[in-house]
Amino acid sequence: MAGLGISMLPDFALSKQNDRKKGGKKAGKVRLGFIGVGLRGIQHLSNALKREDIVVPAVCDIDPARIKIAKEMLEKAGHNKTVFYAHRESAWEKMLKEVELDGVIISTPWLWHTVMCVTAMRAGVYAGVEVPATTTMAECWDLVNTYEETGVPCMMLENVCYRRDVMAVLNMVRHDVFGELVHGRCGYLYDMRYEKFNDGKQWYGGGVEFGEKAIAEARWRTQHSVHRNADIYPTHGIGPMAVMMNINRGNRFMSLTSVATKSRGLHEYVVKNGGADHPNAKVRFKLGDIVTSIIKTANGESIIVTHDTNLPRPYSLDFRVQGTRGLWEKDANKVYIDGESKPRKWDESEVWLKKYDHPLWKKYEEEAKKTTYGGMDFFVLHAFVESIKAQSDTPLDVYDAAAWCSITPLSERSIANNGEPQDFPDFTKGQWIKRKPVYPKQDEYFF
Repeated sequence: MAGLGISMLPDFALSKQNDRKKGGKKAGKVRLGFIGVGLRGIQHLSNALKREDIVVPAVCDIDPARIKIAKEMLEKAGHNKTVFYAHRESAWEKMLKEVELDGVIISTPWLWHTVMCVTAMRAGVYAGVEVPATTTMAECWDLVNTYEETGVPCMMLENVCYRRDVMAVLNMVRHDVFGELVHGRCGYLYDMRYEKFNDGKQWYGGGVEFGEKAIAEARWRTQHSVHRNADIYPTHGIGPMAVMMNINRGNRFMSLTSVATKSRGLHEYVVKNGGADHPNAKVRFKLGDIVTSIIKTANGESIIVTHDTNLPRPYSLDFRVQGTRGLWEKDANKVYIDGESKPRKWDESEVWLKKYDHPLWKKYEEEAKKTTYGGMDFFVLHAFVESIKAQSDTPLDVYDAAAWCSITPLSERSIANNGEPQDFPDFTKGQWIKRKPVYPKQDEYFF
């Protein structure tokens, strides 16, 4: 069966697999296409245009207004040969067929992510996709199976894995500062009831509308809160935690149990700001205001993951990393290390984070400052582009994307069954036992 599977691989897949095994290098600049240049896609495009090793042969978006913005940016940066695809939902497929690309950045509504990644991979194009890469269990398997059939990498662009404090804590984990890890806590805690978006020119959003009448993400993202009761956005929190715990590389997620509170926040916001007679006041949102999941790993750690976006609160990813020698609490900005901190007294985290500042941040600090989201966008794009140039697998791969994103359907199933534990599939088919962490490397693009 294994031999038959390999014999059926497309020629380009075998070629790319062999190149990666031999350490092949890509000649010339990276040809990077863009599907989706809304507010997030424009940020990715802006960051790409700051690099001298990228050309942009093609850009696609269904909205001509977004194409106009992208075209102005490209022309200003001296990219005058870009081909633009717009107007039709299928334009992205035409772009992948007609334009020779090395990689593509996908920044579209969530429901398009997997099919676009799969199509790109089958075309021999590295796929870099915004979070989450998938929304269903079937889509998780689609990504994994396509990678194994084609050998073409797909990287979920989880930028929080490259945040400066997160990478410093990762460095502390690698240097055994916390001892053996025992527990983690993370999540996505953010008041999105009146979410506003800025494209560098003006602010959008901030009202009670969603769907066709809304602007930016409110046009599609709120629908997930209408129809699903699950942790619909887990990767900003679980990504860094999974990296620190070597998930899929000597460890893996084993089981999950989830509970959800009642749903009140979005309805009350609509009534308060749009009135009881507003059409959206009749909508019954399925998403519980707070979704709490507990994950158990193969190596015996536990992780609490929280989704909390529909109630008034400040922003937090709720990070806590705890081991046999100490812990880091992000929201408290505190570190405690047994034998080095004063007994039962917190240290300010800045001292520790500065001491263990990651070598990549020290090396690329000035370049990172020029990019979005505090510089972490520089590193996630850098990792993707350098992987293409090296013809290597990406540091965050399809197995990571599948494991992290599977939290959504598993939590949905657990909540629907009164918190019944759900088993994670082993997307690596047993290979997690012998796969090695890439993260101790201190080269150009790995952690």
